[in-house]
Amino acid sequence: MYAEAAAQLGGDLAKSKIALVFGGGRVGLMGILADSVLAAGGKAIGVMPRALVEKEIAHTSLTELHVVESMHQRKSLMADLADAFLLLPGGFGSWEEFCEVLTWLQLGIHRKPCAILNVAGYYNGLLSLAEPWRKDSSGRRTTEW
Repeated sequence: MYAEAAAQLGGDLAKSKIALVFGGGRVGLMGILADSVLAAGGKAIGVMPRALVEKEIAHTSLTELHVVESMHQRKSLMADLADAFLLLPGGFGSWEEFCEVLTWLQLGIHRKPCAILNVAGYYNGLLSLAEPWRKDSSGRRTTEW
């Protein structure tokens, strides 16, 4: 069901002419997402540290692949290139990157939308944990994500 959601999202992004900016990998849900964006005629832009490119996990069919030297550079460039941030089901790296852009939003470093694709309740626990801090763009508490 996670793979199906990623593939559907990729087609929807391409149809809406929204480019995908992501970590540049060919594996996992993000690889499926990138493949579906590209298959539907969309743009997929990857940002990957050289060490991971050298381990041969870079997606080789992307519209663009930016090779950087560190994870810090990767996150900075991805944040600069992106117009919004979306968390798909994933692990600690995905959570960490999303929590960082949420923190940047909270601190006023950016004003870009942040959302979670909560497939089959995957992130219900995380959403419960974050409940006390949920606020809208004006800083008022809200019930929407």
